[in-house]
Amino acid sequence: MFENLSLKIEKAIKTLKGHGRISEINVAETLKEIRRALVDADVNFKIAKEFTDQVKQKALGQNVLTSVSPGQLLTKVVNDELIQLLGGDQKDINITGNPAIILISGLQGSGKTTFSGKLAKYIKSKGRNPLLVACDVYRPAAIEQLKVLGESINTSVYTEIENKNPVEIALNSLKYAKEHNHNVVIIDTAGRLSIDEQMMQEIYDVKMALKPSEILFVVDAMTGQDAVNTAKNFNDRLDFDGVVLTKMDGDTRGGAALSIKSVVNKPIKFVSNGEKLDALDVFYPERMASRILGMGDVVSLVERAQSVYDEAEAARLQKKISKNNFDFEDFLSQLQQIKKMGNIKDLMGMIPGVGNKIKDMDVDENAFKGIEAMILSMTPTERKNPEVLTASRKNRIVKGSGKNIQDLNKLLSQFNDMRKMMKNMNNMKFKR
Repeated sequence: MFENLSLKIEKAIKTLKGHGRISEINVAETLKEIRRALVDADVNFKIAKEFTDQVKQKALGQNVLTSVSPGQLLTKVVNDELIQLLGGDQKDINITGNPAIILISGLQGSGKTTFSGKLAKYIKSKGRNPLLVACDVYRPAAIEQLKVLGESINTSVYTEIENKNPVEIALNSLKYAKEHNHNVVIIDTAGRLSIDEQMMQEIYDVKMALKPSEILFVVDAMTGQDAVNTAKNFNDRLDFDGVVLTKMDGDTRGGAALSIKSVVNKPIKFVSNGEKLDALDVFYPERMASRILGMGDVVSLVERAQSVYDEAEAARLQKKISKNNFDFEDFLSQLQQIKKMGNIKDLMGMIPGVGNKIKDMDVDENAFKGIEAMILSMTPTERKNPEVLTASRKNRIVKGSGKNIQDLNKLLSQFNDMRKMMKNMNNMKFKR
């Protein structure tokens, strides 16, 4: 996300010339390019102009220290203003109440049902017991989709197949939640157009009947500036509490994220980056601003690593490495841990200085599949002792994995190199 915008802003700041002080003359062209980059990213022109005017006002006349360049100083000012444009401080979701009620709203096809499943999983990770409620009475597939999502994360789903009244279903779900000790209720509603008065009245009636602790507006980030206009219309009717941007992993220009706070004055609370149920991130304006400016997002990277980190597994692995007993079973376990962290290109983009360098890089998200297939085609004995792999055993493995002998030999060679490196590191440790 934001790849083109990030590249253009970084390029504009690099052109800044001058020494000692930022002046109106040497900053004019840079700010013009930044404004153009924002408009190209589908940010409203008025918002883009206000943004660059704010940057200009704060940057003009600032003395440049000998240890920094004018470009570095301007980057700091742009970063500070981007944080404010994106919402300032991070805002948590409100899950107070017994039960807490979260109402999900948005256009059809924006990803509300998938987000509801992701949110349930997120809330469950916080020690809560959520209940998913199917209030989309117009799309039968929505009810089935919610059931499948609930089953995949072991979360109950409340449905009433014959009832076509969303208000009644929602109220009945609250009774069910109290009877079955669910302390958070997530109401998945039907998609609706803001110009459809009957449908807008319906969701307003649901809101008034439930008095939810949180109303979230889910919007497809790929709709660009239209997303902002739709958000305004929904907010005028529902006065929602926060925005969720979905499909941020697509070919989006990012204008919705940069404009929405200024237009509706409501924070972005979550961003969704894919179909997997763990592909949901809490929105941090400061971290997003750093990523847009190519400074990475190390904090989010560490948090993702911690979310899949298993202390017991790490201790076991450390013990095996110290005894030079690292095998393919351990290697497979580490691959699966990395995969849980999410999209590889997205993870690389969180590393400072890497973001724009991988823009046009072809990162194969399925690169690990072939390696996994070869390891899974080995017997337990072969995984623990790769030295036993004879020609006939290798032929069996490549047939079972759909790979060729060159792929297997390359994997074995790289694995042996890795084990040698681990052994050398252990030997160096013992010599100290």
